[in-house]
Amino acid sequence: MDESFFFERAVRALDRYQYDKALKYFRKAVELKPNNPVNHCNMAGILSEMGDYEASNAVLIHVLEQVDPTMIECRFYMANNFANMERFEEAEEALLAYLEQDESGQFLHEAEEMISLLQNELKRKIRDHNVLARRGTDRHDRARAMLEEGRFAEAAEMLEQVLGEYPDFAAAANNLALAYYYMGLTERALETVEEVLRRDPGNLHGLCNLAIFRRYSGLNGLEESVRLARRLATVMPFHQEHAFKLATTLGILGEHEAAYGHFRRLLAGGGDEAGDASVHHYGAVAALHSGRFDAAERLWKQTLKLDPEADAAAYYLERLPEWRENGVGEPVNYQYRLDVSRRAESDRRWEERPPEESPAIRAGLLRTLRSGSDEDKRSAIQACRPQGDDEVADALRALAGDESEDSELRGLAREALGENESERSDSFEGEESPAPPFSRDPAELPVWEKRWQDVLDTAIRASCTPSDFGLRRDLEALWTDFLRRLYPDVPALSHVEGWAAALDYLTDKLRRGDSTYEELGRRYGVSSSTIGRYVKRMDQVCQIKERQNHRKGLQQ
Repeated sequence: MDESFFFERAVRALDRYQYDKALKYFRKAVELKPNNPVNHCNMAGILSEMGDYEASNAVLIHVLEQVDPTMIECRFYMANNFANMERFEEAEEALLAYLEQDESGQFLHEAEEMISLLQNELKRKIRDHNVLARRGTDRHDRARAMLEEGRFAEAAEMLEQVLGEYPDFAAAANNLALAYYYMGLTERALETVEEVLRRDPGNLHGLCNLAIFRRYSGLNGLEESVRLARRLATVMPFHQEHAFKLATTLGILGEHEAAYGHFRRLLAGGGDEAGDASVHHYGAVAALHSGRFDAAERLWKQTLKLDPEADAAAYYLERLPEWRENGVGEPVNYQYRLDVSRRAESDRRWEERPPEESPAIRAGLLRTLRSGSDEDKRSAIQACRPQGDDEVADALRALAGDESEDSELRGLAREALGENESERSDSFEGEESPAPPFSRDPAELPVWEKRWQDVLDTAIRASCTPSDFGLRRDLEALWTDFLRRLYPDVPALSHVEGWAAALDYLTDKLRRGDSTYEELGRRYGVSSSTIGRYVKRMDQVCQIKERQNHRKGLQQ
């Protein structure tokens, strides 16, 4: 009759709820093999079941002090005993000791439930602590919440600390890349995500983020983004989280066929997404863009069933019969909420946009301008577009006028505000009566179509660096003036690259540049004759040659 004999007898007694017998047999097993911590813990468990919590804790303390100090789970058992004795302060101490020492996380879920219980009983939050089993995931989760709240600098700082301790934590690195991107630190964002992919070339979140970042990093970046989109379109993820990330990224990148396939699988999987109205809407938009009108109708109807207030779905569903007959004649956005009465003035694209166009990102930029480091302020200035945003303009003016700030930063702030006269194309030395400036305010137009924005975005990506405030303003000014003069009879603008090349050419001429049709044709992938045709049309509308002649006359 060795230790295993009494152990089996104890288990049999437990199955019959004969706790007295079970305790007797476990005690005998401990006597026969006193260095086996499992027998001690089983005895402590029986004592706890019998309500003798003090005796149970005495056994657990004996295990930690005399038998096996690595049996960290004993602290979790002790926390349960203290809670049952309503000694909640001691329960908290034992529980936090368990969380801070247990690397495996054996009772992590149960410990989190106990935290909720203790907080209710103590009427306060549990003391600050680290959860060793999470290896930085607590801070990572807090940093993710900061990203959602627009606190990008704080999120970046916390994620940098996490990665300093756990350099292989890919999820933290991907979110750090997003924080950098939202702060306007595009190069650092790219470096971070490329490091993730160097360690793990197949990291899906990293590939998706890289495709988005490259989309807004010039013409070469746009080409790489297209290549990445084609690569991502062939991926078939297993996990729902990965499928959703991939589906939304492919929608952003215009790969609607592949995006629809992933949204359809998500909705058929029976998970949380199946009851999410917004996922049905995204699937409907992807279906429409890939020519599946019946599927789009079915998904939008389900969207309205789940959320009767889904105005975008209601509007698109109303327009669907006309689109079946005549084709889709207006932009259809992934944007879930849509003010129908002013739909063209709402966020133009569901895409992940340049940093200043997102409200959350804008809040982060404002915070950085007011209290960030010099390096972060410099990046935030480069990411700002103060035109039409009084709060951003006020923050830049405050920075430009603060004599305690670095002189270079103050100068950059003035440039962003358009106060550096040497960079303005419609201000010339010696002019007494300058030509009327182009309108810079898209709000003068009662609508703003996606195709118009696509032309402007293409020209900006191909010709501007992040610090080219003057050129960016002049491209926007000329394009807005052209549209304003034509409205409401704006042409279809179906050849985005051709119109973008013409806009680039004329803006450069107004800035006394020397661009040629051939050079721009290579840059935009269009013929010289196409550029010439669109340049002629824009000149007729905006009277650009007359404007240049007026300037030459003043100079003479």
